[in-house]
Amino acid sequence: MVKVENLVKNYGNFKLELSMEIADGRVTGIVGKNGAGKSTTIKSILGLIKPDGGHVTINGVEAERLSSRDKEKIGVSLSDSGFSMLLSIRDIICILKKMYPAFDEAFFTNSCKAQGLPMNKQIKEYSTGMRAKLRALIAMSHGAQLLVMDEPTAGLDVEARNDILDMIRNYLREDDKRSVLISSHISSDLEGLCDDIYLIHDGKVVLHEDTDAILDNYGVLKVSEEAYEQLDKSYILRSRKDSFGYSCFTNEKHYYAENNPGIVIENSGIDDLILMMTGGN
Repeated sequence: MVKVENLVKNYGNFKLELSMEIADGRVTGIVGKNGAGKSTTIKSILGLIKPDGGHVTINGVEAERLSSRDKEKIGVSLSDSGFSMLLSIRDIICILKKMYPAFDEAFFTNSCKAQGLPMNKQIKEYSTGMRAKLRALIAMSHGAQLLVMDEPTAGLDVEARNDILDMIRNYLREDDKRSVLISSHISSDLEGLCDDIYLIHDGKVVLHEDTDAILDNYGVLKVSEEAYEQLDKSYILRSRKDSFGYSCFTNEKHYYAENNPGIVIENSGIDDLILMMTGGN
């Protein structure tokens, strides 16, 4: 579906330099600290900014050469963009019908009503959660095969976040070849949704792994200084000095459990992945 090869983008002292892939029928997540390059990566893929080097292809076509018909197959939800706040949903429907020949008015209207979005009110009167839901529904309303979402649940309460995640799951159920690229600071959203995760730090991919593998195989070892010196570090990805000794991030927690009786091993999630891979030694 999407292939990014040796993408380069320079902003002053910051340099984005990475390769990644979003396969058909997969949900791929991008995580990392603020300023890591997540949004720059997404905007480069979408052609909203021009890379300084490398290639981005979508279904085998260079991103910069995508036709209008090709772009209609991409649904986009960005946290910092959208329709004028003076428009209502009824106004937006008129615009979408002109923009997308495949716009599904019935689906869009019914979905807006199901999510409690007033049809005649201006968007400026909507809550933050309502605006986020509207952005997501617009992206899903024209039969897109690729859905690109940058922080779609940022700043939302649990109920609104779950509503948007359910929308994404329903979107995927309708066609098993649809793909999603999503970034988020909320790890629990990605853990329950994504097939694989790219961790970006300082403009580079420092880890790419299936989500199931992160949850099943990764862990944090808690060891004293003495135990750390004697520890087999073959599968230690990062280590950090702590008050009790060391925290060690591993992708083979079962190996250490079997070979180090009594060792303290904490299960890992995406938060640990970000913390240890971008802040450890």
